[in-house]
Amino acid sequence: MPAIIEVRDLEKRFKLSKRRPGPLGAVRGLFSTGGREVAAVEHLDFEVHAGEMVGYIGPNGAGKSTTIKMLTGILVPTSGDVHVDGLVPWRHRARLASRIGVVFGQRTQLWWDLPLIESLQLLRHVYRVPKDRFERCLVTLVETLDIGDFLEKPVRQLSLGQRMRGDLAASLLHEPSILYLDEPTIGLDVVAKERIRTFLLDLNRRQGVTVLLTTHDMADVTRLCDRVLIIDHGRLLYDGTVEEILDLYGQERRMVVDLDEDVEHPETPGARIERREGARLWLTFRRDEVTASELLARLSSRYKIRDLTIQEPDIEGVVRKIYQEGMS
Repeated sequence: MPAIIEVRDLEKRFKLSKRRPGPLGAVRGLFSTGGREVAAVEHLDFEVHAGEMVGYIGPNGAGKSTTIKMLTGILVPTSGDVHVDGLVPWRHRARLASRIGVVFGQRTQLWWDLPLIESLQLLRHVYRVPKDRFERCLVTLVETLDIGDFLEKPVRQLSLGQRMRGDLAASLLHEPSILYLDEPTIGLDVVAKERIRTFLLDLNRRQGVTVLLTTHDMADVTRLCDRVLIIDHGRLLYDGTVEEILDLYGQERRMVVDLDEDVEHPETPGARIERREGARLWLTFRRDEVTASELLARLSSRYKIRDLTIQEPDIEGVVRKIYQEGMS
């Protein structure tokens, strides 16, 4: 599929000014003319192809929101090039608005005191959606997002999960080809999160909508995204699949073994004992050094084993390790 988002050597720098003390410690003016520059995004390169669902993850302050703002045209980059569906976002904001949808989990584009349906009707005029197309799209969104029961409720009376579904409907009224999601499941309970994830998967499969997702919830990533971009301090650390990142940086596995009897000094060649409670051992081993079957064979040749389980590394732990230690 062709690239629908192209980012080349993208940089965004902000100038931080210093407060200048006046006489007797008073602040003279708001800011001084001095200060230093900080890079929110540095030499960023990536492509997103039409129909992909991509997780864009990183710690707070990594540059995720700054990137999204440049992709939507809200911010102008310091240098570099961006094309979204063939358009330069900050030069063609009005034309691009009809092709993208944006959902911010901690903000809303709905009118707080209006019923949800009136917010959606106002947005129809903002996006200049023909009435027949709006009504057809609304029927689909009401059904798939299950928002019919609270369409007449003021937005301020909606639960967080209901409001998020309303925001998703608002972002999709004009049938965009690209959807940017910034923490779409933040603060939601398990049921509400799963409802949102199921909807997004269905949207991507049925309509081929390209999704760029920023989140701190690794369950969102593993449920929705085949590909992950990891950013930290404005630089891209990793671009690949969830499976690849687990293979590359999730080499440590855990085996929990129940021996038939308590052994005072058990021998576990190829693995280290991480924890022990009586006859139960928690063993850690590297998959590039020994396989689970090899380790089991070594243990069973020495001891009678009653039960065992294998615990695979999870994406959240791997990503946390990359944040802390960097890429090797």
